[in-house]
Amino acid sequence: MSDSDLTIHVCTACRRVREDLPEGYDQPGAALAEALTQRLNGQANGITVVTAECLAVCKRPCTIALSADGKWTYLIGDLETDTHLDDIVSAAEAYAASANGIVPWKERPPCFRKGVVARVPPMPARQQG
Repeated sequence: MSDSDLTIHVCTACRRVREDLPEGYDQPGAALAEALTQRLNGQANGITVVTAECLAVCKRPCTIALSADGKWTYLIGDLETDTHLDDIVSAAEAYAASANGIVPWKERPPCFRKGVVARVPPMPARQQG
């Protein structure tokens, strides 16, 4: 697998309670997606950041999914742009380097150890013909 197959999906629908804002909430996914895109822009690792309308983990903003062809998909919640950006990038790089998407628990950053919402098996390869 080439690293270009790795996608970080970032939920932009999640709302986090913010009593200091007039609306009473913010949507941290847009800021996280932008920060990840800027951080990864121009790097040769081939990781793509894509926004997702909703990852259905509304109680754990901000949520991302790491996915790649033939690999397990990880759904990770409770992430913060300001404190977890480096962890997300290093976890994505470890995921890309893995054979099947499974990064050993002890090698994951703490926010990934605590934030796992789900691990989804890889889809079977499509048969041609």
